[in-house]
Amino acid sequence: MADNQKQLQAENEQLRAENAELRKQLDYTREQFVRLMHRNLDLTDRIEDYMQFRQRVEVARELIDMNLERIQNADLRDDGQLMAIVETKVEGERLHLDPDFDATALAKLVGVSKERLDKLFRNKSMYRTPEAYIDNFRLLSAMRLLREKPNYNIASIAEDSGFKHVRTMQRKLVDALGLTPAEYRALYTRDL
Repeated sequence: MADNQKQLQAENEQLRAENAELRKQLDYTREQFVRLMHRNLDLTDRIEDYMQFRQRVEVARELIDMNLERIQNADLRDDGQLMAIVETKVEGERLHLDPDFDATALAKLVGVSKERLDKLFRNKSMYRTPEAYIDNFRLLSAMRLLREKPNYNIASIAEDSGFKHVRTMQRKLVDALGLTPAEYRALYTRDL
């Protein structure tokens, strides 16, 4: 029995030593796992940052390509061709009726820079600015509506003509003809 007890104690000591060794290995494996998880998270963050950077670069390249194309197109068209395109777009599509349509939108529509459009109007148009050109069409629309729609109120006519504010329409009409909208309408509706 004493031999059995010694043998069991020896086996017990051996199991304790193996258990201690397994705990050391488990602790080492845990440390390695935590280190690898941190490294994995760091790599994931770097990959996400890289992908976002690549997307921003791609968007920037597209914008650069679009701007280069616009610049090239602006240089290819002579003033006469460009003015014909402007007139066709604005008059044909009646873009002036949109209150938000302005010189910047017109430049974008015809594919030139705002500076190129300004230069075109200074050199080739009696209006001198794209804004004056657009306002002229708005004013002509307002004058037509004042004649044709005597029961429309002035604010509705301003809105339907593309003016953001009725005061702007009134000022433009007074500047052009020296008449208020009511006076202009009275000239054409007197006989009705």
